[in-house]
Amino acid sequence: MLKEKIEKYLLSVQKPARYIGGEAGSVIKQKDKISVRFAFCFPDTYDIGMSHLGMKILYSLINEREDYWCERVFAPDVDFEKVMREKDIPLYALESLEPVKDFDFIGFTMQYELSYTNVLNMLELAEIPVLASERSDELFNIVVAGGPCVCNPEPLADFFDLFILGEGEEVNLELMDLYKEMKKNGASKREFLIKAARIEGIYVPSLYDIKYHEDGRIMSVTALEGAPETVRKRIIKDFDKVYYPKEFVVPFTDIVHNRVSVEVLRGCIRGCRFCQAGFLYRPFREKSAETVCGQAQVLCENTGYEELSLASLSTSDHSEIDGIIKGLIPYTEKEHINLSLPSLRVDNFSKELMDEIKKVRKSGLTFAPEAGTQRLRNVINKNVTEDEVMNTCRTAFEGGYTNVKLYFMLGLPTETDEDVAGIAELAQKVVDLYYSTPNRPKGKGVQVSISTATFVPKPFTPFEFEPQATREEIMHKQEVLVQSVSSRKIKVSWHDPSTSILEAVLARGDRRTSGAVYLAWKKGCKFDSWSEHFKFDLWQSAFDECGLDMKFYASRKREYEEIMPWDHLNYYVDKSFFIRENQKAMSAETTEHCRGKCSGCGVSREIGGPCFD
Repeated sequence: MLKEKIEKYLLSVQKPARYIGGEAGSVIKQKDKISVRFAFCFPDTYDIGMSHLGMKILYSLINEREDYWCERVFAPDVDFEKVMREKDIPLYALESLEPVKDFDFIGFTMQYELSYTNVLNMLELAEIPVLASERSDELFNIVVAGGPCVCNPEPLADFFDLFILGEGEEVNLELMDLYKEMKKNGASKREFLIKAARIEGIYVPSLYDIKYHEDGRIMSVTALEGAPETVRKRIIKDFDKVYYPKEFVVPFTDIVHNRVSVEVLRGCIRGCRFCQAGFLYRPFREKSAETVCGQAQVLCENTGYEELSLASLSTSDHSEIDGIIKGLIPYTEKEHINLSLPSLRVDNFSKELMDEIKKVRKSGLTFAPEAGTQRLRNVINKNVTEDEVMNTCRTAFEGGYTNVKLYFMLGLPTETDEDVAGIAELAQKVVDLYYSTPNRPKGKGVQVSISTATFVPKPFTPFEFEPQATREEIMHKQEVLVQSVSSRKIKVSWHDPSTSILEAVLARGDRRTSGAVYLAWKKGCKFDSWSEHFKFDLWQSAFDECGLDMKFYASRKREYEEIMPWDHLNYYVDKSFFIRENQKAMSAETTEHCRGKCSGCGVSREIGGPCFD
């Protein structure tokens, strides 16, 4: 039995609780009563995957169906993978402890480009052919993916049978229903894929032919066998009534975000030009304060968690945020539950919100000005002024905080050395503000931390046309920043630009990059998002051997008329809008947020009415 084999070796690896299942809230069903089995795979460790809210939602949603069974699968860490390979233990699901190769669907959620090689590694561990072209035409082992990265699925096209675009609460069940019907009728996998492509939100890459110009740009994308020329993402129209779990699986071991999370809204009103999520998840939709408070209480009671997080891209933009907080405080205080309010903005941070945050985050506050000068903040449409940054920091200092962390990006379009030096200048003004604030904590010094990340141009943003700064340019900017800091009260940190370069390559890659992903994995690349495992030299050699130039994808400016690898996918926002926003960025002209004035992004036409009443 596989279970006995697994248990025999668990004590030889770190964190064996990752691999045994049986947690409170996990769903166990009788296999002989199941019509469709879905292996929900997260291409990273248990600690990361169990923190992902989307997995929690879809896990419970699918398991609501009596004859459908969704089980969880995570990437084994390197120590347990070694055991699995040596002892012939195939990749298995945690609920049944049965091999993934016994499942009808093998579904991956793609949250980050640097997890792509983990997908291939998990398929091999599952004893499923990595390349879709090498799998049987039997209607079984359908390998699917969803999540934000599939807005450009082309670098993964060789490995997946289909992709689910947009929000999965409805389309996943529709896809499984179709599979159940066609399996019963003896259909082939090809017949199923052709019919599945007619479901809104389903993209079948094998039904699209891609041709290229001699210079490597895309010449044409042609739909085959009745597939739609443009695949439209799925959305949930009434977000207040969307399915939400009444309980979560509670892990035995600690995970990254070990708490209850309630999604309070989807989308974002802001329109920051670098932010892919802000455009992918449009239109902006809210849950009512009553719904949020009710779901929060039910989840806390059913799981026993003592921390509650209100999840969204910008929680403080909820139109009823005050009502939500006032509705939750009596319950959370009575039950001694910490209320966490992430995703706060500088321009609507209040003393009331700070008082709630202090109950959880006593060490410091984090804000994201993103750029050091007002000109560059206008370029990226951050719509945050220096005065707002100062007022927010003053509120924090008066509330007893002595540590503030500020996030910035290096390599933003049009960025100059003066903009980079402006990061240090802004941090110094925050330090000076602390010592000029009368009601600051007495007898304590201030610490301002500057954290910088390399800008990555992403699909479905106004900056999808822009080149990424080269490694040499980023290293120069880092040096300018360090030399501009003159106070020991300011600490500077940054990420290795190599990971950001690869992220840009995979984010904007075309179908040919699938070959490089495959070769990089064959060379030993996996867990690329973990610095101790990342091997940029192997990635570089993989692209070289495939005859592909990483700079072609990362640091090349695209013309507006160029066909992008994702142009045949419809995420509701018009390309013409991105072009207009790009032009406004070059003039450092801002666009008002969606509540203030409609910017004509195209979403209202797609949903058949205005985003806001």
